[in-house]
Amino acid sequence: MIENEFEYDFENRMSAPEYTPADEEIENSLRPKQLTDYVGQEKAKENLSIYIKAAKQRGEPLDHVLFYGPPGLGKTTLAGIVANEMGVNIRVTSGPAIEKQGDLVAILSNLEQGDVLFIDEIHRLNRTVEEILYPAMEDGKIDIIIGKGPSARSYQLSLPKFTLIGATTRAGQLSAPLRDRFGVILRLEMYTPEELSQIVKRSSKILNIPVDDEGAYQIASRSRGTPRIANRLLKRSRDFAEVKYEGVITAEAAASALNSMEIDELGLDSIDRRLLTTMIKNYNGGPVGLETISAAIGEESVTIEDVYEPYLMQIGFLARTPRGRIVTPAGYKHLGFENNTDNPQQSFDL
Repeated sequence: MIENEFEYDFENRMSAPEYTPADEEIENSLRPKQLTDYVGQEKAKENLSIYIKAAKQRGEPLDHVLFYGPPGLGKTTLAGIVANEMGVNIRVTSGPAIEKQGDLVAILSNLEQGDVLFIDEIHRLNRTVEEILYPAMEDGKIDIIIGKGPSARSYQLSLPKFTLIGATTRAGQLSAPLRDRFGVILRLEMYTPEELSQIVKRSSKILNIPVDDEGAYQIASRSRGTPRIANRLLKRSRDFAEVKYEGVITAEAAASALNSMEIDELGLDSIDRRLLTTMIKNYNGGPVGLETISAAIGEESVTIEDVYEPYLMQIGFLARTPRGRIVTPAGYKHLGFENNTDNPQQSFDL
């Protein structure tokens, strides 16, 4: 456990699925360029392959695509693959980076026929900026207002046909008009340990990191179903293997490395365990409110809700009820606590 809990460095949290600058070097070298090299997401990959082939046969750009799902699952990678498969250029930006309508107009007016415009975190687009996208996506045109006041006039600019690919971790926050303009909507699911093991072995070959099957599976099983975390843990496990295990990541080397990083067999780190332990020790396992948990462990409530809770709920260790959060019997068992069945407030009716 971490001694000074309230000074935890969120940026260096190994099991956080969010992108960090430290991921840039490793992710760029590991991203597959073709659908055949992309591991997992079989249903989405199969449908996407058909849509791409049909668009190429017709000689048209691919319809606008929306990828949604938890962070770190490969939405940006898939956008790059679409551009490669279609044989066109890709322009990458993000919702928060487009602050004014003029920013988006500049990007759209520089696109060429068939190009892909990828907007990450598209749910964070400014609503006034979003309005420029509607006619651009639907009719291939944008309206520009020149001048101000009585002398202002509207000028319509025609755009080449392009493909907008949006990525979001919060599909529910997209406005209905924007969501309805996407012809292809694909959800990305969490990966199985077997799929992640394939990704770890592929990454190890590219990075020239010796790893055996058991070592790859050990890393995969603790990666919370997320390729980004798996690649991050592979890189850190290499350091332990080189110093203590003659350079080869075996099951023993991987387990030693991950235990040293306080990542347990299910991928829980010290923050996850502290959250559950605090609820059990201080609040009898719940129900307890989000703000109360936030104050107790010194983390922002939005961070708890968006970063920590989803995985704990997915593996069945935490439940949300109308009265607050509750640690489940499985959570008690994993942490080695006796489940307090005498707590009359415990209810798992969602």
